[in-house]
Amino acid sequence: MSPFSSRRSTLKAALKAGLVIAPGVFDGISARVADRMGFTALYMTGYGTVASRLGLPDAGVATYTEMAAHARMIAGITATPLIADADTGYGGLLNVQYTVRGYEEAGVCAIQLEDQEFPKKCGHMLGRRVVPVEDMVAKVKVAVASRTDPNLLIIARTDARTTHGLDEALRRAEAYARAGADLLFVESPESVEEMQRIGKTFDLPLVANMVEGGRTPVLTAAELEEIGYGLAIYPALGFLAATQAMETAFTGLKEKRSSAPPAVPLYNFQAMSKLMGFDEVSAFDKQYRDS
Repeated sequence: MSPFSSRRSTLKAALKAGLVIAPGVFDGISARVADRMGFTALYMTGYGTVASRLGLPDAGVATYTEMAAHARMIAGITATPLIADADTGYGGLLNVQYTVRGYEEAGVCAIQLEDQEFPKKCGHMLGRRVVPVEDMVAKVKVAVASRTDPNLLIIARTDARTTHGLDEALRRAEAYARAGADLLFVESPESVEEMQRIGKTFDLPLVANMVEGGRTPVLTAAELEEIGYGLAIYPALGFLAATQAMETAFTGLKEKRSSAPPAVPLYNFQAMSKLMGFDEVSAFDKQYRDS
């Protein structure tokens, strides 16, 4: 059994046992930091990936090739099961098949697909448009049929709530469940009452998208579990914290023309080198150069 198969089995079992908390990771540093903390899963955020990799908004500009390569990198340097945003599947039904197979081969344990039109937008922005429900149902069916590991999870997300209302979002999620989705993701409910209604409607594990400053209330783990959520993702927490810290640090450098003392607490440089794997580099050099 490959390590990725084992990770998928672990994630699947964890979702049956209780609420899974998954921090958003967006680059190699955030992935390494989160990986050593004992989380049950990590979530490769599309917003954070596009922002950190391209410096651009999450508006359909990232390609399948870029996103799959990013997922491969994160899965390769971590041991925690990875959940990855795959946007709309990057095209039609054949593209969805290619995406699922590529993400699976990259080491992803759960793949998130959404029903937005292309180009998509961040799920907490206005103006999102969705494809006909039949089109997304077909994508979900293709995704389920395309996986070779039955423990690879398919997350079906609907963005219908903001433009078409909660009733339409629930109707779509029900259709995606019938198509074979393993988890349902009703994006951006706007009140606790809406979240509770979602929880009462479905038996499948549900995804809560906890975006600080977004359209959905950020609840405690106990509150989410009581509602019926099985997976809580925190896609923005890491990059919002990192961006604020960098802005404060760089502002201090600009104003003082020095980093002594730093304007924010700094990670120890030796610890950073250890986190990045320089101890392994030294051991490798000693083993082969000294011999």
